[in-house]
Amino acid sequence: MYSFAIYLYMLAVGIAAIFNKRARKLAIGHQYAFVRLKRQVDKNARYIWFHAASLGEFEQGRPLMERLRREHPEYKILLTFFSPSGYEVRKDWEGADVICYLPLDTPTNVRIFFHYVHPEMLFLIKYEFWHNYLQACRKRNIPVYSVSSIFRPTQIFFRWYGRLGGYRRVLNCITHFFVQNQQSKDLLATLGHTDNVTIVGDTRFDRVLDIRNAAKPLPLVEQFAQGHTVFVAGSSWPPDEALFIPWFRERRAAGSLSAVPSPSSATPETAARRVGCAAISSPRLIIAPHMIGEDHLHAIEQALDGYRVLRYSTATEANVGEADVLLIDCFGLLSSIYRYGQLAMVGGGFGVGIHNIPEAAVYGIPVLIGPNNQNFREARYLLDAGACFEVHDATDFAHIADRLLTDEEAYRSAANAARSYIADNAGATDIIYQAVLS
Repeated sequence: MYSFAIYLYMLAVGIAAIFNKRARKLAIGHQYAFVRLKRQVDKNARYIWFHAASLGEFEQGRPLMERLRREHPEYKILLTFFSPSGYEVRKDWEGADVICYLPLDTPTNVRIFFHYVHPEMLFLIKYEFWHNYLQACRKRNIPVYSVSSIFRPTQIFFRWYGRLGGYRRVLNCITHFFVQNQQSKDLLATLGHTDNVTIVGDTRFDRVLDIRNAAKPLPLVEQFAQGHTVFVAGSSWPPDEALFIPWFRERRAAGSLSAVPSPSSATPETAARRVGCAAISSPRLIIAPHMIGEDHLHAIEQALDGYRVLRYSTATEANVGEADVLLIDCFGLLSSIYRYGQLAMVGGGFGVGIHNIPEAAVYGIPVLIGPNNQNFREARYLLDAGACFEVHDATDFAHIADRLLTDEEAYRSAANAARSYIADNAGATDIIYQAVLS
């Protein structure tokens, strides 16, 4: 039943690839995976395999991969992705020796996959549980570790029909679960998994701390931000933009905001820029859309008609200081850009679900999000801590943003809560490493 569903999915992707660019990348990437494995896998090397569905899961697994690379150079790293949004961004990442799509989970693909590569262990990041691959690992005595995993009662494993198609049995192939919270541990216990479950939290916190500590300066962004209150919109979608763009237009028309400093900073330079600022006029906007297709970028520019909108790809020292809005039309910069803002909105909360809140919170800046955040542990905790604020419409957004940017006590309280939450929840990578690789 499960394998039949995978074959149907393959057929659907093949049909969609005729009309859809993303589906076409997925189909071609999966087909080319075996060519890449055949050419690049060293039969005499020892491999540890990491699998991430997409870019977010990659970032969660990255601290563990980087530590493995530093402390166990005798191993090579195989990194596989399911989604184009992960593979296309990180296909040239130097931290892994072989990077490719994971061929779809059919019995035939699994046999071919293990013909080319013989990993000594497998790390699955967060949600990935591929039945045929896991059964093959079990037969080959390959240990499998589920990292930063999180379980909810609504998942198929815990429904009455979870017995069908072997969905529950696939969990028996996991050597150890390193889960994020107590609920996940309790749910796994209902299926008999009691001795192989450890609560470690989320390795994403380790990653955002690494990013903050190693962040390189972005001179053009710093020049754009210098002397201004800066609002950063990260991973935004159109419903998010429908809130912060009108707010920005209204506040720019009003002339100024009384800005407050952030209590944390990534570098001495950003500390000097923020601390002591009593009244910074002419707020500026940085937008890093989740999708950077030309249609979306053009729609944002149209919504900001009348203001000087500069795309990052065309920014120079000569023109960036004259812009009102900096539109980030490339990937890979957002995690470093947040440090130049006094306030941020993380997108996705009006549809697909919240994106990476810790990337912004690590810099000690308050974060605004949409209401679709119930299934995101870090969002719920940051909301409870007073570091994050849920907005439902444009009026709600304006009220909260204005209060944070004009009430210094409220701002400092939120900023301190953001910074403390990240620091208090770091350390999952070290626990996993000591348990498995030390």
